[in-house]
Amino acid sequence: MISILHDLRLNQLAEIMQSIIDDPVNGQLYMLTYWAAVAIFFYLIVPVGIILFVFKEKLSDYGLSSKGALQDYPLYLGMLVFMIPLVIYFSGSASFLERYPFYEVAQGENLFPKFFIWEIIYFIQFVALEFFFRGFILHGTKQRFGFYAIFVMVIPYCMIHFGKPMAETIAAIIAGTVLGFFSLKSKSIWLGVMIHCSVALTMDLSALFRKGGF
Repeated sequence: MISILHDLRLNQLAEIMQSIIDDPVNGQLYMLTYWAAVAIFFYLIVPVGIILFVFKEKLSDYGLSSKGALQDYPLYLGMLVFMIPLVIYFSGSASFLERYPFYEVAQGENLFPKFFIWEIIYFIQFVALEFFFRGFILHGTKQRFGFYAIFVMVIPYCMIHFGKPMAETIAAIIAGTVLGFFSLKSKSIWLGVMIHCSVALTMDLSALFRKGGF
């Protein structure tokens, strides 16, 4: 009896979730928000819990320190000067336009509010992503591997880009290495967060422009 009730509750939950996703007005935003929430949970919430309650260490030791985070802002500007023209150039490729932006703006749809809501959620997801790779993994392994902890981190970081446009996957290896170096140097992930969000916004706006979104 307990098993049957359990199955019924799961089926009801699945039906509720499916009805939310199938919402003709907001379904796309709900689905993307669900994806981002799962990423935030596993990339941020779980590692934070491990650091605080299992390792019993400070989050600032894993890249969440704001001290000295902006001291290398010229490097941030330099990376943007290098990356943004490349993003604009590759945004014309078919594989790029098929994937970006994640939130597909319908013909005649205003960017406000849903596209802007999605971009805010997207940016929070990047905070979680940077923390997991350039914080939790990198600073969690640097005592054992030293500088080579960057490459330990870059391998899984590259793997999450499998299936994306080839240029983006290759760029992830280079960017992951550079951002890993920045994080080791400054002991902070925030420079990487700013770079990631700036490039992602440029990618979405470039794709929208090419699709005639504004």
